[in-house]
Amino acid sequence: MIGLPKKTFYAMEAVLYIAYNGTQARISSKEIATRQSMPTRYLEQIMQRLVRCGILKGGRGPHGGYLLAREKRRISLADICRAVGEEEDIPTSTALGDKIILPVIKDLRKHIIGQLDKVSISDLCEQASARNIRKAADEDTNFTI
Repeated sequence: MIGLPKKTFYAMEAVLYIAYNGTQARISSKEIATRQSMPTRYLEQIMQRLVRCGILKGGRGPHGGYLLAREKRRISLADICRAVGEEEDIPTSTALGDKIILPVIKDLRKHIIGQLDKVSISDLCEQASARNIRKAADEDTNFTI
């Protein structure tokens, strides 16, 4: 089955988490990793790639964390794929694999990226809101007196 690499899925989920939950305050990778059940060190590497590619802005220190580097309507899932995805080399050892199967797989990849280009982070935030998915700030309002 052809699917998204785990790294790409984590990156998409992290960017969506920031867009959906973020205001003007930065969100730490530790918060994202905890809330989304991701390994923190692995996520931090992904976040740095997203910063280098201009999807996120990162800040260090006590008030450090991440913000979107551009409007959420201007970030597509394909942008995230391109930022963190490495094109897998598919080993071929036969003419059938190299000349017949490989071109089909490459066309499929192009089609998938084309579809992901049509989906913005803003679209996904709207879907999350329409499905009444709670924001992190809403979950933090439990307190006792």
